[in-house]
Amino acid sequence: MTTAPETSRPGDASYELFVSLLTRHEPALRRFVRTLLPAWGDVDEVMQRTALAAWRKFAQFDPATDFLKWALVVARFEALAFRRAMGRDRLVLSEELLDLLAHEAEAETELAALEERALEGCLQKLPAERRELVMQAYADGTDQRDLAAALGKSSAALYMLLARIRRDLAQCIERALKQEALT
Repeated sequence: MTTAPETSRPGDASYELFVSLLTRHEPALRRFVRTLLPAWGDVDEVMQRTALAAWRKFAQFDPATDFLKWALVVARFEALAFRRAMGRDRLVLSEELLDLLAHEAEAETELAALEERALEGCLQKLPAERRELVMQAYADGTDQRDLAAALGKSSAALYMLLARIRRDLAQCIERALKQEALT
């Protein structure tokens, strides 16, 4: 078990573990909460409430378990509480529908995490030259025409090479997901 939040401060191992885990999984949590709420402002509010509630309950978290699954439960309860508080709004979804959406979003979040791990593994299996090309080609702000020119290739040739690499990665990911399903 972790140290009680009341006694933890920045610099404490418990605090640093919590911040690290929350930061790592914040995009997935935000996507999950977004599936439950219609407005981005509501998502921001529930994300803040989720972070606070998760910190308050962090002493109950077992580090040997999956933080994301634990945090998704906290986020679902916070979203439900928020929706109940907003119950006077005519646009509020029923609690049953919200629960169904939460279960579907949780499954999609888990699948996305599996796909992300499979992609990372498949990227590592690529020859270093191809892996570096993929990282360059899909980095933010990269103009593929400029990259093609820097590599001495035509844009069409670079496009075809990247298409072959994407196909190989997709096949690798599919095999990895099938293998994961068997275990």
